[in-house]
Amino acid sequence: MKSPVVRAIPILNQEICTPSIAGALLPPEHAERLADQLRALADPTRLRMLDLLIRQGNAVCVCDITAQFDQRQPTISHHLRLLREAGLVDCEKRGVWAYYWVTEKGRQQLAAVSALS
Repeated sequence: MKSPVVRAIPILNQEICTPSIAGALLPPEHAERLADQLRALADPTRLRMLDLLIRQGNAVCVCDITAQFDQRQPTISHHLRLLREAGLVDCEKRGVWAYYWVTEKGRQQLAAVSALS
């Protein structure tokens, strides 16, 4: 068995052991936005809602979304609010009903998450 090769790398900056990682972190604001989006996607019902809205292709009434799930309308509205706050869906009121559609960011995020499986 070969013994591992050990190389000495000069330290160029006493404050940073590995200079190549300086500045490699996501900016805090970007990391927070991404974490919010991932939290919104971290629920099977919300993933299915995004998929439903993408497949529908246009604005869908919350009453029609509710009919597709085994949950009550207030629970569905809660899920949709979380998706909206994360910027993954948008909505408009038409009379007493809200109509929802997926944003471009929502499409991209669902595609990225779906690619993980």
